[in-house]
Amino acid sequence: MSTTTIVSAPGKVLAAGGYLVLDQQYPGVVISTSSRFYTVIQASSGSANQIVVRSPQFHQAEWRYTVTYNAGGIQVNPQEDSIGGKNKFVHLALQHTLNLVSEIHSVAQVQERLLHGLDIAAVGDNDFYSQRAQLESLGLPRTTKSLSQITPFCHNGVKLTDVHKTGMGSSAALITSLVSALLLHFAAITEADFTNLEGDGRRLAHNAAQFVHCFAQGKVGSGFDVSSAVFGSQIYRRFGPAVLDPLMKGEFATGTLKSVLNSSAWDYSFRPIQLPPLTRLVLADVEAGSDTPSLVGKVLKWRGHEDSCETAKDLWTQIDESNQSLARQLDVLSQSYVQNTDVYEQTIRQLASLPAQEWESISKAFYDLHQTTQRIRNLMRRMGDLAGVEIEPEQQTHLLDQSIEQAGVVGGGVPGAGGYDAIWLLICNPPSLPDEQQPLRRVESVWSNFNESNVTPLLAQESVAKGARVVQLDEIPGLREAIQRR
Repeated sequence: MSTTTIVSAPGKVLAAGGYLVLDQQYPGVVISTSSRFYTVIQASSGSANQIVVRSPQFHQAEWRYTVTYNAGGIQVNPQEDSIGGKNKFVHLALQHTLNLVSEIHSVAQVQERLLHGLDIAAVGDNDFYSQRAQLESLGLPRTTKSLSQITPFCHNGVKLTDVHKTGMGSSAALITSLVSALLLHFAAITEADFTNLEGDGRRLAHNAAQFVHCFAQGKVGSGFDVSSAVFGSQIYRRFGPAVLDPLMKGEFATGTLKSVLNSSAWDYSFRPIQLPPLTRLVLADVEAGSDTPSLVGKVLKWRGHEDSCETAKDLWTQIDESNQSLARQLDVLSQSYVQNTDVYEQTIRQLASLPAQEWESISKAFYDLHQTTQRIRNLMRRMGDLAGVEIEPEQQTHLLDQSIEQAGVVGGGVPGAGGYDAIWLLICNPPSLPDEQQPLRRVESVWSNFNESNVTPLLAQESVAKGARVVQLDEIPGLREAIQRR
């Protein structure tokens, strides 16, 4: 058995399908990001059945647990003296994953692997947390070049409870990496089976992470964030929540976890996708957060009201048609790159110097993609107006409009449920173009001069790796130094 197990899982951007993805009838377009969470599990030199979980990017972020065994299964007990206080997500991940391992193998297998305890470090790429304060303290402008100068996995200077997140799905990425790493470390799944996108091991890791994430949140969400953390960029259709009913009700008789998480009743579906070659996903952290649950609650209330349900149904049908059109257009552009790479590259170079309104005569496919992203924005704004919710607030509309009218920008929107805290763009990223002529520089100029809010780019692009993966410690710059920090 390896003494160290490391699994990384990507963040996400729900580019299309906000609100609709909650309903199994409608799929969402989810892009997984190059920014990732890492769980590093190492055999400790401590006492048997002791687990220490650390997050070395924060003050007082250490949680200690004692594992006990009885007729009811394995109990993971938080120690009273943990300086990090309570951490429901980590505690539930340990509790249920270790019990799942014992159901797959035996309690004895868990005991054997905890003979010297475990040290677990969990860290996230800097993009998961706002870096505005870091840039200010270093006297650097808000640009991607500045962000790349910040130490990887930098210390955020605050407690975990006080950090400003950027909305990229940190809890789903953390749970996915932690649950997957535990299953691998305790040999409940094999690395070969986990590496296979369609392997039973990866499917079990997905189902277990979905359960733990739902249980920690106290409700069964759509699961798109965990699915993209496990499987990568995709068209996602959610699972029926009933599959988790026994576990959400707290029914944990021996064997229940294994039977529910291996059940054929998991009816989610996903189809891998990718953004068009030589384009780039660009994300912005906008200084004003939104309360996603209250936005979602208001939209669902409007959708269910007898006075508005027919209007809602018509509008959701239109949005869904546009979302699915977006997915098809992404496929077509990827295929056109394969069919004639030279022509495609030449086209991207031309588009990079023109605003999207002037693209129709050069590339109908890219022009249509631009139009589709704009149509989705218009329909989502209309839904927000009808439901009395700021899905794309006026300030965000101004920021997006100014960004999208720049040469080389395909389109964009507010991710997920919308609100004030983020935007995403898709821009042309032609090779060997002088840096000052790259569309990214024009976008950064708009953002740095935008006067209605502070806008900071993120380094994240689309992840080229498909979802969660096993990595080696020295493969990832700065990871060894980060987990050694105490």
